[in-house]
Amino acid sequence: MAGVLKRINKTNDIKNIQPSEYGKLAEEIRGFLIDHVSQTGGHLASNLGVVELTMALHLAMDFPKDKLVWDVGHQCYVHKLLTGRAEGFDNLRQYGGMSGFPKRAESNTDLFDTGHSSTSISEACGLVRARELSGGRERIAAVIGDGALTGGLAFEGLNNAGQLKSNLLIVLNDNNMSISENVGGLAHYLGKIRTSNRYEEIKGGVSNTLEKIPFIGEGLVRQIRKSKESIKQLMIPGMFFEQMNITYIGPIDGHDVEKMYEAFRAAFRKNGAVLVHVITKKGKGYDCAEHDPGRFHGVDAFDVETGKRIKEPGGRTYTDVFSEAVVELAAKDRSLAAITAAMPGGTGLALFQEKYPRRFFDVGIAEEHAVSFAAGLAAGGVHPVFAVYSTFLQRAYDQILHDVCINRFPVVFAVDRAGIAGNDGETHQGIYDLSFLSHIPNLTVMAPKNAQELKKMLEFAFTIGGPAVIRYPRGKAYEGLEEYDAPLQTGCAEWLKEQGRIVLLAMGNMVQTAWEASEVLAGEGIDAAVVNARFAAPIDTEMIRRAAAYDMIVTLEENVLRGGFGEMVAAALLDNTGGGYRGGLLRIGLPDKFMEQGSQVQLRQCYGLDTESVVRKIKERWHRSDEDNRV
Repeated sequence: MAGVLKRINKTNDIKNIQPSEYGKLAEEIRGFLIDHVSQTGGHLASNLGVVELTMALHLAMDFPKDKLVWDVGHQCYVHKLLTGRAEGFDNLRQYGGMSGFPKRAESNTDLFDTGHSSTSISEACGLVRARELSGGRERIAAVIGDGALTGGLAFEGLNNAGQLKSNLLIVLNDNNMSISENVGGLAHYLGKIRTSNRYEEIKGGVSNTLEKIPFIGEGLVRQIRKSKESIKQLMIPGMFFEQMNITYIGPIDGHDVEKMYEAFRAAFRKNGAVLVHVITKKGKGYDCAEHDPGRFHGVDAFDVETGKRIKEPGGRTYTDVFSEAVVELAAKDRSLAAITAAMPGGTGLALFQEKYPRRFFDVGIAEEHAVSFAAGLAAGGVHPVFAVYSTFLQRAYDQILHDVCINRFPVVFAVDRAGIAGNDGETHQGIYDLSFLSHIPNLTVMAPKNAQELKKMLEFAFTIGGPAVIRYPRGKAYEGLEEYDAPLQTGCAEWLKEQGRIVLLAMGNMVQTAWEASEVLAGEGIDAAVVNARFAAPIDTEMIRRAAAYDMIVTLEENVLRGGFGEMVAAALLDNTGGGYRGGLLRIGLPDKFMEQGSQVQLRQCYGLDTESVVRKIKERWHRSDEDNRV
């Protein structure tokens, strides 16, 4: 490590750094982050933007006694450095390595394992109330970005924060970005604050003029100062927060450590909630990230000089396939509209936005609103598709059930990153959606075996007259098995092979694994039929009855087993055979636990979802069944 940074070896070491060295330390931190993230991948632009902000917080607070809550958490890299975790960056976001998010198991300065937005203010309010109950004196701060402030939970937290009697510092990190450029009324409002000097100019001009009036001027100024809240109501954009009973300070230069330090110290002295508004630049200090902060929000390993990925992805991804398909469909159907929650690039809707801007809606980081908004569009005769990552759709469960499915509105949910998502760890794995979606009445849940079927399922979803989900994984789209192309019918599976005493019932991307496993098994003299289940809801009961004729049924899914496809098959076997199925049932999926970080390949191997592991599990169960039968 460089000169000043190497003196940071443990929590609170920054307090030994001289103010004259703050600039050098910030420069060295940025260099360290660029060097390491370029090798491991990670969230770069957001962390480059909060270097001085994090330094100021660490100077103003005493850890671990004081409590710092990060919203989302992907901007915590500087915090990790300042708490002595520099060595962990060699394996950042790698299997068995340091998390790219706050992690309670790593440090007592990480308060929450977090990865979704808009949560920090609510969590900090809870910490304040806990402090009041225990009689503690620790300082408590929450950091939230302007993008995360568009989430409804953030407003619920602000509403509650306004009722606090003891201190809470809320730091609004305003970089005019979430992952993509921020949208909506709040973004416009914060933009006004960033550029407005109107209040200070008017206040100074009025005071100077009045003071010149003989005899009464100074008295008038004193009287006006007493009623300054009334002037603020007229002049200060920050009164949005003041009206919620939250003291507003700012905006402040988010790259001036000493100014922020003084503001934070002043804020900690006040009773109640105080919001300090700081302006930062996402990607600061690295030209490539400053010019394209969206691309450098989350990056794979890249060349520092050019900013280009070291290993460019080969072939189309499932996101690419969806992007092309939804644009083609929109050309045929003028009622089709597309919705994103602040992720047009990540979900593949950037092309749709370009082609059909009037039918494209970015609602900000507000998944619950996105679903209810889609219901409103559908009620008005529009046919919406909401493209969203599986992990973020969890946040809108009630709206899916209550606003869409009860009303049978024809909303299409394009659920990206379904299954093992990879290096972002527990908070981002999309391994629960089959479980929490498939039991909702009126909702059709599908998963394609390959790129071609994804495209056909999207077209099919717009014909069924009700809500539909299409779940597909992260990464390269499978282009095999295209010769198998049975027409889509609601609740009907596709039989790819029928010969054998074993039948493999596979969901979505596990069809490829099932096919490969059947080929390996055949080479060892064990024939296995293969079924592309296609539908998790409604499940194909005819498929179940046919499968019951086999000596062994194997279900395969990239979802937790609890409540998943395998459990649905087991229940359907019981219902449709009168409990008469006497063969073996092997459910292959993910255990009932939160899944750690790692590459998709590593995690599939670790949890037994790769072809080799699937073959081994089937053979073990099959040979055990044969031995039992011989006995």
